[in-house]
Amino acid sequence: MSRDSNQVGDELVRLGFSSYEARTYVGLLLAGESTGYRISNRTGVPQPKVYETLRRLVEGGAAVQVHDHPARYFAIPPGELLSRLDRDFRSRLEQARSGLEGLHLNGDGTGSLAVSRLNSIAVALERTREAIEGARARVYLQASRDELRPLASAVGQAASRGVEFVLVHFGSLPFPTPPGRAVRHASTDGAVYSSRAVRHLAAVVDSRWGLWVRARMGQPDEGFYADSQLLASLVKTYIRHDLFVQRIYADFPDELEERYGPGLFSLAEFSGDDLAEEVGDQVG
Repeated sequence: MSRDSNQVGDELVRLGFSSYEARTYVGLLLAGESTGYRISNRTGVPQPKVYETLRRLVEGGAAVQVHDHPARYFAIPPGELLSRLDRDFRSRLEQARSGLEGLHLNGDGTGSLAVSRLNSIAVALERTREAIEGARARVYLQASRDELRPLASAVGQAASRGVEFVLVHFGSLPFPTPPGRAVRHASTDGAVYSSRAVRHLAAVVDSRWGLWVRARMGQPDEGFYADSQLLASLVKTYIRHDLFVQRIYADFPDELEERYGPGLFSLAEFSGDDLAEEVGDQVG
């Protein structure tokens, strides 16, 4: 193998490949579809080890076996390999972060709920993107077009893996509608969203990870997230409640606005206090 090939192999070792795995993958990449015998001769990996190494590469998704007699293999494209390594690393990093945060204990020895605070919507979007990249079944999202736009690539990739989405969105979607259900927050069109007074993002991934953050004009961003079924359930309930209201509004828009006014703000006037501004903060 050339010096350049050896350098690439060294980089793969730093990413977690064994020396034989790195040399075998690079050899396959350069040779195209090959037998173990040919790869052994090309890379210097001993024949007794090359077939075991090829088996591990196949199991790890770095190579594909295409024939049996004799067995022939080819390497998956580098871009696909690196994307997979990136997703796996981010998933493991998030699991490690959640696990370490979950080690905090109260003085009496009982476990505490490890919730991480957020003081930036930009950071919240990054955490949400990472969580969506590791999603397996279903993602709940509620946000405006501006907050959803940075998540477009992660949403598209997750949708291609079969992940379903439940979306409540302010304004139009900035990406094609993914599988699942998407409902526009129509009751606040022109009443809250256009004012841009409040930005927010609520997200739940696989009913185990939840996040909620908001940014009010002139005030610091604030929010939280955790790898917690309890918090995920709370945020999911919030999103589902809004989804139900919007489905009802879609069926009876004129009747509801006549009864509760633009944005349905007077729904909050149930205790004698004017809570319309607070409701606007929650849904804006």
